Amino acid sequence: MSLGYAEKLSYIEDVGNVGMVEHFDASHLLREKIDRLAVMIKKSKHLVVFTGAGISTSCGIPDFRGPKGIWTLQREGKALPEASLPFHRAMPSLTHMALVELEKAGILKFVISQNVDGLHLRSGIPREKLAELHGNSFMETCPSCGIEYFRDFEVETIGLKETSRRCSDEKCGARLRDTVLDWEDALPPKEMDPAEKHCKQADIVLCLGTSLQITPACNLPLKAIRGGGKVVIVNLQKTPKDKKAALVIHGFVDKVIAGVMDQLNLQIPPFIRIDLFQIIVMQGLSLDKRYVNWTLQIASSHGQKATLPFIKSVEVSFLDKEDYKSAILDSQPFRLKRRTAYNKTFEMVLKLNFSDGCGCSSIEIDVPVDFKASTDCFNFDKDFIFQKLREKAVVESKCGQNDVIERKTILTPRSDVTTYAIVTNLVHHSKTTKSSPDSRSNGDLKRRSSFNGTGPSRKRSKGSKCKSRS
Repeated sequence: MSLGYAEKLSYIEDVGNVGMVEHFDASHLLREKIDRLAVMIKKSKHLVVFTGAGISTSCGIPDFRGPKGIWTLQREGKALPEASLPFHRAMPSLTHMALVELEKAGILKFVISQNVDGLHLRSGIPREKLAELHGNSFMETCPSCGIEYFRDFEVETIGLKETSRRCSDEKCGARLRDTVLDWEDALPPKEMDPAEKHCKQADIVLCLGTSLQITPACNLPLKAIRGGGKVVIVNLQKTPKDKKAALVIHGFVDKVIAGVMDQLNLQIPPFIRIDLFQIIVMQGLSLDKRYVNWTLQIASSHGQKATLPFIKSVEVSFLDKEDYKSAILDSQPFRLKRRTAYNKTFEMVLKLNFSDGCGCSSIEIDVPVDFKASTDCFNFDKDFIFQKLREKAVVESKCGQNDVIERKTILTPRSDVTTYAIVTNLVHHSKTTKSSPDSRSNGDLKRRSSFNGTGPSRKRSKGSKCKSRS
């Protein structure tokens, strides 16, 4: 994760001494408060969760106002913290995954996030039950038709500016924009309106890891009080809203939520990350039609010009070692150009070496090539494939499972495109796991930022015919 954005924020006026100093409830008092919170949640009819940077510090993402926060270190003239993982590989915390289970159980009705790390969406919170007030570093949106694109790479701009990509809807094609607000940008009504609506309906607004100092977002939880609801704050620092809260817990967010889940007898689901990539084989006949000039490309599913951040290098080898020379592709775009006799069939073996932060180091995929044969085009049900991959990853307790979800042919230039889904991370969260010393619970985050083939058990999407485009 790059932290250059923090220097831009150094001019911001300090908000007194609220925050900064951490407070910890005594063990017996913490247990009592956790039990009380669990009872409140169990009785709740409309639970809303309001989150800040404190739920993401255990993911390796620094906060702002904690002892090791960005603003604190800047004020003290110290070096900024270094991220333990690339920002695009940050994984949801125990708390993120507990919220997913609470939503599935019908207890949690809505999540309001001040973070731009995309971890709520990545964890599995439905988009329609999430308001990202300050945007999402991994989201692009089309200003024309409204389609959102959740990326596996960090979008390069902030401030609702145009990016280098366009809407993939053939009827639209408008230039996309990032979604992360700059300081002068107003909160978008698309996010603010449902957040306000749910806070007014809430009987409990549970504030997790937020200093409740950034306006106007920090005033949203108070709307529950006006409607007869209650506010609960879990944070290591005192906040300006503590006096209006029905319950204030000074403790690590992960530890508090783990205790609540124990009391509710709910299991915290594992985090399973699935990423997509494409294997593209482009071909062109020589003038005498005896040879094929072909190009292999390992590309992002977000477009051939998009980065592929989770693959570090590709090793290409051939089963027929006498005729073909192996190659190592160690820089993007991952491309290999070769010339082959038209009537020659062969099989490539691609070893994909993954970048830091992935749960496995590499996988191998066999790619048979026959230029004379027609391509079998299909489009499987992506959600069905994802569920099968998740189940297999849990049973095997490892990642690396992969499967084909789509195959199509583009006529000009002739290209066979196969899209793969692969499990790149699997993390089990134990409810009794102790929070690490750096799992801070404070602050607001507002920043810039192998079974292959076609098995018979898969579901096909309706109308999934092969489309050829020139």
